[in-house]
Amino acid sequence: MNAILFVTDPLAGLLAEIDATIGLMHASQELGHDVWCCRPEELAVVDGRLRAHAHKIRLRPRHPGGDHRWVVDRTWWDELDLAMVEVADFDVVHLRIDPPVDDRYLHTTYLLDLAGTRVVNRPDGIRAVHEKLVALRFPELCPPTYVGPSVSGLREFVARVGTAVVKPVDGFAGLDVWLVHDDHAAVALLESATHGGRRQVIAQQYLPAVEHGNKRLFLLDGEIAGAVLRRPCADDFRIGPPVAPAAIEDADLAIAAALKPLLVRHGLVIAGADVIGGRLIEVNVTCPGGMHKTDALLGTRLSHAMVSHLVHDREGVLA
Repeated sequence: MNAILFVTDPLAGLLAEIDATIGLMHASQELGHDVWCCRPEELAVVDGRLRAHAHKIRLRPRHPGGDHRWVVDRTWWDELDLAMVEVADFDVVHLRIDPPVDDRYLHTTYLLDLAGTRVVNRPDGIRAVHEKLVALRFPELCPPTYVGPSVSGLREFVARVGTAVVKPVDGFAGLDVWLVHDDHAAVALLESATHGGRRQVIAQQYLPAVEHGNKRLFLLDGEIAGAVLRRPCADDFRIGPPVAPAAIEDADLAIAAALKPLLVRHGLVIAGADVIGGRLIEVNVTCPGGMHKTDALLGTRLSHAMVSHLVHDREGVLA
């Protein structure tokens, strides 16, 4: 069919200048593939076969701009066709729904189990590997970490490590992330973070090395395809957009080597590992991003390399 299907959120809500899904769409189109898309609600199983009420689109031209973006038309795509299609006929299906991994997300993964073609990332792999907790399978690679809802337990952890970054286990996009110091405000902050001890959170020792950058390792079948540095914003301890290419260091290679067997076993082809000071923080697998921003900022071709690898380079060698 020479076509790729993207199961994604509504197109009108995506930011064409920076969204990684659109970067993958552009790369697919430029490499000669038809681009189709549908929302999860447009999937259906009929007589055991997965079908999609899908839209064939053509992306409009884009031009390099500033601020980590491309200059694009406000309406960045044209719809060419609308049809009920067999999902098995596509070369690749991209699962590109933004977190959280809620009922809508999970139900979509169960439908895509019936896709009959390659799904990136593999639905059962996403269900098996929790991107916030998977790093804890490799404790020697992580900063000191506490997971749980107990305010007293968290308070003891903060007292031990001095300062901790606290975030919900089911969090995403930097929402509800707290910086908690070992001081008189800690208990109140932890009560808020855990909803009074009712919500599971992850607390990790704050690493001052973040001032030098949070490194995103772009992993393709467990191999490092590129890396970029992101730094905290001037008025916010949370991480901002890519600012510079990152050198691949021995610690990064060790992290990738440790993760590769797990990622390959679960079909998690595209992943983003977040690393601070050589320590693994989390591994993004649900809807890994950052490639489009990085390509715009640094002149890389991560999106093209990933699409080419998926469709053409079946042996896993990047062009």
